[in-house]
Amino acid sequence: MQRIFEIDPWKVITHTFDQKSKRLQESMTSIGNEYMGMRGMFEEQYSGDTHKGIYLGGVWFPDKTRVGWWKNGYPEYFGKVINAVDFVSLDIKLNGQSIDLAKDKFSDFELCLDMKTGILSRKFVIQRADCQVAVTAQRFVSIAQKQLYANHLEFKNLSAQPVSLEIDSKIDADVFNEDANYDEQFWLVQAKRSDLTSGVLVAKTKPNNFGTPEFTTEMQMSHQTSLQAVPAVESEKAVVNRFIGKLMPQTDKAFEKRVIVTTSRDYATSMAMDQATQQLTDQILQKSFVELKAAQETAWAKRWEMSDVAIQGDVAAQQGIRFNLFQLFSTYYGEDARLNIGPKGFTGEKYGGATYWDTEAFAVPLYLALADPQVTHNLLEYRYKQLPGAYHNAQQQGLKGALFPMVTFNGIECHNEWEITFEEIHRNGTIAYAIFNYTRYTGDHEYETHEGFNVLTGIARFWADRVHYSKRKQCYMIHGVTGPNEYENNVNNNWYTNLLAKWVLNYTNQVAQRVDPTKLKELNLTDQERRKWHEIADNMYLPADKELGIFVQNDDYLDKDLTLVKDLPQDQLPLNQHWSWDRILRSPYIKQADVLQGIYYFIDDFTQEQKERNFDFYEPLTVHESSLSPSIHAILAADLHKEAKAVEMYQRTARLDLDNYNNDTKDGLHITSMTGSWLAIVQGFAGMRVRQGKLHFDPFTPKNWDGYRFHVNFRGRLLKVTVNKQATKIELLKGEPITIELHDRQVALTLKEAK
Repeated sequence: MQRIFEIDPWKVITHTFDQKSKRLQESMTSIGNEYMGMRGMFEEQYSGDTHKGIYLGGVWFPDKTRVGWWKNGYPEYFGKVINAVDFVSLDIKLNGQSIDLAKDKFSDFELCLDMKTGILSRKFVIQRADCQVAVTAQRFVSIAQKQLYANHLEFKNLSAQPVSLEIDSKIDADVFNEDANYDEQFWLVQAKRSDLTSGVLVAKTKPNNFGTPEFTTEMQMSHQTSLQAVPAVESEKAVVNRFIGKLMPQTDKAFEKRVIVTTSRDYATSMAMDQATQQLTDQILQKSFVELKAAQETAWAKRWEMSDVAIQGDVAAQQGIRFNLFQLFSTYYGEDARLNIGPKGFTGEKYGGATYWDTEAFAVPLYLALADPQVTHNLLEYRYKQLPGAYHNAQQQGLKGALFPMVTFNGIECHNEWEITFEEIHRNGTIAYAIFNYTRYTGDHEYETHEGFNVLTGIARFWADRVHYSKRKQCYMIHGVTGPNEYENNVNNNWYTNLLAKWVLNYTNQVAQRVDPTKLKELNLTDQERRKWHEIADNMYLPADKELGIFVQNDDYLDKDLTLVKDLPQDQLPLNQHWSWDRILRSPYIKQADVLQGIYYFIDDFTQEQKERNFDFYEPLTVHESSLSPSIHAILAADLHKEAKAVEMYQRTARLDLDNYNNDTKDGLHITSMTGSWLAIVQGFAGMRVRQGKLHFDPFTPKNWDGYRFHVNFRGRLLKVTVNKQATKIELLKGEPITIELHDRQVALTLKEAK
């Protein structure tokens, strides 16, 4: 655990700068607006260790797979988000010497990300023998005008003598990815032009051999300042505007940079993109920075009005949930149906910036409750449109049906770790579960019986082909898989995987009874095939141990040395940073919920005794080294009235990045797992469930909290839930009257009444 920022309910703020924690600071102060985003690197030059990362939504590159031993079925490329053309950098010189906080002496440092407004600010005073200058910087990517980046700086001369100020403002295509093979660069400059106060650069991703579109981006910068514009020296890959002036003693000057960013994803021709870029630039030039900032503040206020979770009595917990919601909505707000949620969002390059099963498993429940149903519908449509790729993925493995990818940008699998990509097939079940979850929550069966049924049929056919029949045990099994616990590879009969396969076959058969017969004919789905699905589901092997009263994680799990995590030397944790991979795979330790993930999905289908026995057995063996782990354990602990464990797991999921629990936040934030803090409160502490079409709550208030409140959308209604130690109050703020269940008691709500 490492805490480098102060505790504050609405800010990520520090008054110290530790160069050793620079990358950590950059990750935690990342900003974005779904269209684009960036790490919290400095605008000015910095010669110390830093990761300058700017990323554009939906822009990626297929990097050729390079392995020493090629295996049939390997993807031809590894998809990765690429570092965008750098439109942030400034070279700021005082008396001819660049500001560089890795070398300069400075004082009065402050770094602050205001989560209420999405504005990142910084203050410091340069202390040199020849000058003393106070610098203030503010920047944001606008959620009111998605193509806009704005940066406002002020310089005040605290010296007794004049100070010369020189600023080179750049758009620079000479950028690298940290994870690129052989220091490759991905942007080719197509055109650039500039005058004294503005500049334009157009760049295109280099050609590839995989049929993936080449992306073009156009960036136009403009400036507002009283400094004098003078000619600048430009390089082959950059446009530069230079500004010079004098800072007289005890006076200040302002400098503002605005950039409009457009990409070929939105325009059919380069001419259309060029015209749009110019038009947007002209529009923002009509507005002051104060007006642009006010629009940003208003837009974020509207988001927070719906999504905020207010906690009384625990400021650290409050900061954690708001940080997670802020970063999540900075990454994805459902405004572009072509996008999904990458595990690192715009905060780093790890995991390639692609789509994982995290979205369906962990993000869908939050967006169902906090956004218009169309947002979740878009997430489902995203997968539906990639169904041809899922069929391709299965065919690559010699299987029927559809295998949705572990990692993708376009539906084609683009991850080449065999044990993850081709064994962690449980994600196929979660794609189906998301359709079920959407239907259960919204009550809308339209998608489930149309596009969704195409997806379900493809997945069911995959499972029916992937199982095999054991004559010895007279049941169906699934061998050679990796469950959610990635600390075990190539196991047989992972309980969770087998459970999902069984459930998908049953669920698809149930939906088949409601679809139009012409749909069955269109998919060539016969009664004979459906009977086979029934047979497999009815005879699926689900390993269990009667003596322990648990579901067994896989065939060989109980044969391991089951030493508990608490008995491990603490200096060996996290295991993935101290043990060899061989040792981890032979150990009993669980990276994240595995059996317990299945119990979470179908929490009402198990008895309290089943839930408790499995939780008490598996949680002490879980190291929670996946960011996806704590929230599931928090929800199950709350369901079992294990308050202390539920609160412990909430703290871990809410402050996973803020406190750098797993010592890996410097690589970027864990965006998709950030839904976990909301899930832990709403599904955990408040006990929200959907049972037979009705919303149910069973809340409690943690001992160290005074109370909490949140909103949820449910079937056209907006509810406000307020929980404290004395009572729970649920108000209907919008929509038709509704009856809910509170502690198993029927409560009728109307707009005029609150219970």
